[in-house]
Amino acid sequence: MASRPPTPLADSERGDRVKIRELEVPGSYAVDLTVHGDSRGRFGEWYRKDVLTDVSGRPFTVAQANHSVSARGVLRGVHFALVPPGQAKYVYCSAGAILDVVVDLRAGSPTFAVHDAVLLDSAQPRAVYLSEGLGHAFLALADGSSVTYLVSATYNPQREFGVHPLDPELDLPWLDDMQIELSRKDALAPSLAEARQKGLLPSWDACRPYYRRTT
Repeated sequence: MASRPPTPLADSERGDRVKIRELEVPGSYAVDLTVHGDSRGRFGEWYRKDVLTDVSGRPFTVAQANHSVSARGVLRGVHFALVPPGQAKYVYCSAGAILDVVVDLRAGSPTFAVHDAVLLDSAQPRAVYLSEGLGHAFLALADGSSVTYLVSATYNPQREFGVHPLDPELDLPWLDDMQIELSRKDALAPSLAEARQKGLLPSWDACRPYYRRTT
């Protein structure tokens, strides 16, 4: 299912440091960052807990930090965790470039299967935040693409799953002219329909009270 037509949304700005806009998938945000550079290099704040909490209305507690380096064409995801506790993520590309995709996998959500995509490019620093229960995937657009993601809960293999990123029902906007490489685990992931039929997806009814409890 393709994403909804874009709806204008108000931006939240904090000086010249950061600008945040909500994406098409409720509970996810693009964070545009400002860096300062000179002949020595550059400096920038790539994560601000106070700003993110102010905009999202919920605190983001970091429990684990992950890092991956991918060759061009490597596609990781679509990954998600069951709620509670789920796993909110804050994703930043420090080198190279990726196409970062958020998918609403919350069964029963009014925007179920809606997705949005954001270019994360180290030349124009940007980050993506997604709430618990949402699906996440990214495609490396350059060799050596380096991605760091802060997550709100430690890895729990019993509650973390995936859906196939090339599922036609999701219709995610991967580049047609790129040779895509998947891990064995992602290549064997079920379709969205199969995951829903098996009861593997997060529940919208479980997510809503969880969000309220963690505000």
